[in-house]
Amino acid sequence: MKTSLIITTYNRPDALYLVLKSIEIQTVLPDEVIIADDGSDNKTKDTIKKFSKSSNLNLIHSWQPDEGFRLARSRNNALSVSTGDYIIIIDGDTILDKNFIYDHIVTSRPDCFISGSRVLLDEHATKKIIDTQHFEINLSSKGLKNKSKALRFPILRNLLSFSHNRIKGIRGCNMSFYRKDCFEINGFNNDFEGWGREDTEFIVRMFKKGVKRKNLKFGGIQYHLWHGIEVDKSLKRNDEILKKTYESNNFFCQNGLSNL
Repeated sequence: MKTSLIITTYNRPDALYLVLKSIEIQTVLPDEVIIADDGSDNKTKDTIKKFSKSSNLNLIHSWQPDEGFRLARSRNNALSVSTGDYIIIIDGDTILDKNFIYDHIVTSRPDCFISGSRVLLDEHATKKIIDTQHFEINLSSKGLKNKSKALRFPILRNLLSFSHNRIKGIRGCNMSFYRKDCFEINGFNNDFEGWGREDTEFIVRMFKKGVKRKNLKFGGIQYHLWHGIEVDKSLKRNDEILKKTYESNNFFCQNGLSNL
């Protein structure tokens, strides 16, 4: 099964570099790595060029002009150039455990999408990792806020990865799905601008199509680098878009992949 790994990023090349390094040492490499860039400046472009010169990863840089937070459209741009049968999506500030890709692939099942979790790093630990570029993280590492999510047990991973239709706890930074399902619902909704709800709306339409959710527990581990949080005034508008999707019987998004 050919896999495409999509990384979303915006003006954080130091973190993106470490994420790419963690991809290089995966036990199973993705067939292509697409960087979904939501309008970063040339520092990100230069980092990708420099990295690609010494890497065997198949890197593709998908960029759009900086017109505010447009994560949904940025992901659609990346999806439109992807060729994988299976799509894995992460954020550009999430360092991956070496078995991350493998865990997503072995947990995948037809008519299901995978929802994983993340281990949070505090500000001090994040600064140290960025400064030293040493990203080998484990349970004994300092600065982990929720260590239980750093446990990897393949037997428990298999036992607990049952399918269901619950929305709570969806993490767009650790998600995977079959290309066929994603394209049949027309990808993410480009109407979402500003932070929030684009992941939930995408999953609601997946559910309406009949695709179920599988939680990836005790596997698919990633470490989320600390960053500040800004309150986005667009959340109220995005909540309205999400509400309309809940109330609709249609899983196909009118302003999605086909409208790039």
